[in-house]
Amino acid sequence: MTDRPDYGEQVREAFPEIQDIDSAELREQVVEAWVLGLERGGWRDISDIPYAWNIHEVTNVEHVRGVTRIAVDSAEQQRDFHGADPQLDVIRAACLLHDVGKCYEYVEYVDDEKLLDPDPRYASDEIPHSLSGYALAHEVGCPLAVQRAIPHFLGEVPKRTLEAELVKSANSASSNAITQSAMGITLQEWVEEYSQTSD
Repeated sequence: MTDRPDYGEQVREAFPEIQDIDSAELREQVVEAWVLGLERGGWRDISDIPYAWNIHEVTNVEHVRGVTRIAVDSAEQQRDFHGADPQLDVIRAACLLHDVGKCYEYVEYVDDEKLLDPDPRYASDEIPHSLSGYALAHEVGCPLAVQRAIPHFLGEVPKRTLEAELVKSANSASSNAITQSAMGITLQEWVEEYSQTSD
């Protein structure tokens, strides 16, 4: 049997933004959710997960970091200009976890050498990554405010919070930048053309 990589170390190195979360417990929950996803997905390295099933030029790590930065910047603008009070720990954790479900969903779209032994009970593209990401956050005990900000498609959560809207809009901003730079099309055009779950 192949030795498992040190997923905790991979996650902490991949996402330095974890250290910006004030709550030590929440920081560890973010790491734990990623470790579970990586173990069950059977990944050799967190950087092997692509941004999208058909866009491998950008990694999921790069996208997640971009979404986190965009959402935090937006939250700070909302505070400064509008007097809103978004919870930054919730935003950071939800952004960092919004695509952890790709650990399960994208195993079928990469070369076999990037994988160890995906667990067939989890590793599948049948469940959208935003829902499996929510499930991972729930499993490790993330606060409800974080869980409900992870599903980023309309209709997945009946009542969206300010933090959820920030995650969703930051995801769209990052995704549009990626699809434009990688393929010369908008995210909406990508969704219409490839009819897979979007990012």
